[in-house]
Amino acid sequence: MHTSRRLISGFLTALAGAQLALWLHLPLPWLLGPLLLTAACSSRGWPVDSHPIFRNAGQWCIGTSLGLYFTPAMLGVVAANIPAISAAVVFAVLLGGCGAAAYCRFGGVDFKTAWFASAIGGASEMANLAAHHQAQVDKVVSAHSLRVLLVVLIIPFAYQFAGIHGLDDGAAFGKNPHIDYGGFLALIGWTALFGWAFKQLGWINPWVFGPLLAAIILTAQNIHLSAIPTPLQYLGQLFIGWSLGCKFTPGFFRRAPRFLTAVALVTLIGLLLTTLAAWCVSHASGLHYPTVLLGMSPGGIAEMTITAKALQLGVPLVTVFHVCRMVCVLLSTGTLYRLLAKHINS
Repeated sequence: MHTSRRLISGFLTALAGAQLALWLHLPLPWLLGPLLLTAACSSRGWPVDSHPIFRNAGQWCIGTSLGLYFTPAMLGVVAANIPAISAAVVFAVLLGGCGAAAYCRFGGVDFKTAWFASAIGGASEMANLAAHHQAQVDKVVSAHSLRVLLVVLIIPFAYQFAGIHGLDDGAAFGKNPHIDYGGFLALIGWTALFGWAFKQLGWINPWVFGPLLAAIILTAQNIHLSAIPTPLQYLGQLFIGWSLGCKFTPGFFRRAPRFLTAVALVTLIGLLLTTLAAWCVSHASGLHYPTVLLGMSPGGIAEMTITAKALQLGVPLVTVFHVCRMVCVLLSTGTLYRLLAKHINS
């Protein structure tokens, strides 16, 4: 099938998944509906292809909308909770280390593959590091894809089942919901410039972090160009879900079944440990427990911050938790691997 037809087929499938999820009253219908239906179709070899430009657009939408929460008052709240954020980063590194040990013991892979597969960072960044160190890149990518899928499914459903929903839409800290279409075009240009620059520099998650920083620069100075129209936010979520669902190609779950079983079990145990660690951080800091749990969960930044936005649970704090974790894990993973590899090989 022609590429454009496959993309149209994929988009319509994702849209149908969103509509089905709305009808079933699933949590995060514009994210989980497209994810589940495209994953089901993609795993059977059906033509539901996505394209990087759609995920980039979805990430731009998420990054920009998150940056609009960072008013001066909210930045003060974030600064006051640096110890809790630091504790979450340390926990993420330790959790990744424990996962690596489990993958080596039960997953049937070598240490370097286990290390980069278990680090709680972005899949593409960990895959690049794995390739640099001659690890098994396909297993690293598979591990991160399955981990994110499980976390994105479990946490929203658990929150819905428990009836957890906040009232934090950002208004209490000065977030401006006004939409100005001229200002919105200017916002697109400003944030897209940062995304492009981050991409050219080879920085991580450029279409999340670039627009996020660009929007924070404006919002922190009380400069409000426009909010993002709600239909575009839904479309951004659809693009994220669609692109994640397409990772589950035919034979994904039959490929290295022992390793993927270990990934699933380690992810579930990791979630249990995270609930305990989040309770400790929440108790020590006085922060809202469901917000801390979202911030510490081993999911992707886009998916977890979408969950925070949908449930109105401390969006800036969840964002900062994940941004700090991702940056610190990326900077430390290669160095820690080299140190541990010397010890293991000695």
